[in-house]
Amino acid sequence: MLPEDVLRDAPSYTPLPHELADLELLLSGAYTPLTGFLGRPDLDALRRRGRLADGTSWPVPVTLDVPSELVNGLELDDPLHRTIILTDPEGAPVAALEVSDAWSTGERTYGVGGTVRRMGDGGHGPFQRLRRTPAEVKVLLPPGRVLGVIADRPLHRPQLAQIAHAARTLAAHLLILIPVSGPGPDGLPPEALVRSVFSARDRMPPATVVAVPLLTRGDEMRDAMLRARVVAAYGATHVLSGGEMLSGRGLHVLVPRELAYDNRDGQWRWRDDIPPRNRRLAMTPSEIDDLLDRGFPLPEWHTPPAVAKELVRARPPRRHRGLVVFFTGLSGSGKSTIARGLADSLRESGERTVTLLDGDVVRRELSAGLGFSKADRDRNVRRIGWVAAEIGRHRGMAVACPIAPYEEARAAVRGMATEAGAGFLLVHVATPLEVCEQRDRKGLYARARAGQLRGMTGIDDPYETPADAELTIDTTTITVPEAVELVLAYLVEHGWVEPKLG
Repeated sequence: MLPEDVLRDAPSYTPLPHELADLELLLSGAYTPLTGFLGRPDLDALRRRGRLADGTSWPVPVTLDVPSELVNGLELDDPLHRTIILTDPEGAPVAALEVSDAWSTGERTYGVGGTVRRMGDGGHGPFQRLRRTPAEVKVLLPPGRVLGVIADRPLHRPQLAQIAHAARTLAAHLLILIPVSGPGPDGLPPEALVRSVFSARDRMPPATVVAVPLLTRGDEMRDAMLRARVVAAYGATHVLSGGEMLSGRGLHVLVPRELAYDNRDGQWRWRDDIPPRNRRLAMTPSEIDDLLDRGFPLPEWHTPPAVAKELVRARPPRRHRGLVVFFTGLSGSGKSTIARGLADSLRESGERTVTLLDGDVVRRELSAGLGFSKADRDRNVRRIGWVAAEIGRHRGMAVACPIAPYEEARAAVRGMATEAGAGFLLVHVATPLEVCEQRDRKGLYARARAGQLRGMTGIDDPYETPADAELTIDTTTITVPEAVELVLAYLVEHGWVEPKLG
């Protein structure tokens, strides 16, 4: 164990969300036999042979990248000076990484490998009592078969029927693993997913429920193989797969047949056992989301009322959900005027709580001291995005109108809103540069053309045209009230505000 003064003086770093998820699984023992992030020998062997350097089977790379300046201060041949403290997003220490290998992975990043050791009390946040280690869970499991189910979506009646049938057929104890690192495939926050699973417990066999920090990596096959290792680490002997190609040592995979609802007696049976005229197929996630977005009840034949109640709480109708309306465009395009008109119109109706985040006001109150370099502009936009997302998290509507010339910063704002459970509407006010220059209310373009102002967007600094705007408006030939009506019409059409009566 390293001395306290070494740990106190060691540099610290907050990993990315997927790296933090890997870190928690490493610390819990769910990634056995791994004891830390992989170094180059293991990564090379994994790439060439699908195994670690010592011949151990392992499905995917588990890696960590850190800023290069962090590595430059380490002494890899000295155990007392090669430690990095890994922290959570709030800065609390999570683990000590003893770096044994480091290599360049980018212009300013290094990959680091080495063992990790837990620090602190094991974390905080909702449902900590469910974040058990495999060793803790195995003590709770009865002897015999254990059916593992990864519940990354709410459990509706078709899934509950499949689980009950599989557990009954195997005479197995049920082990439910709920991924809790970030929103699930349908965007449901992890806390809401946990609540929805617990609301269905009276409709499934006796079960042990565990929260695990599983994230997808964008590779369906590798995700499935890694999930199989985690399920097996927690003591499952069988796993019920939704069609994924799962594999694992000693793990038996069950691929269920398709169920359908039988109108004759209200039971879920194998689809082929029900005549087509009496058959109702399971609803797709998009159909469920559409009903929730429009405020329609989920049919009881498909979703237990207790589960439906939790889903409505987590995904209320759009008119009651937080929303970020983000205007972007050149100076003089009309975006601020449209944004103010939109905010005024919504305030008049009184149906939404609206906060206007005007670019100039934000610069004065939130971003005082920032300049107009690319880094400072990005920082300004991200600050606006964070505030807007928090407004959305509490089901208000934020209307923001910075220039936001760079795609990466706009994407970050969209991500913040989505993570907060809010909707996001990007409005590109695409008024041409020549029209904006003609208006030039602040005289900025004239000063830029005269060389008196540097970094003017559209003149000597680029504007990256959005490719993902939900709405594009050109104010060259329409009035501000007409532009406001276009935005309002979009909000009404997509259910974010109620249509005006009369």
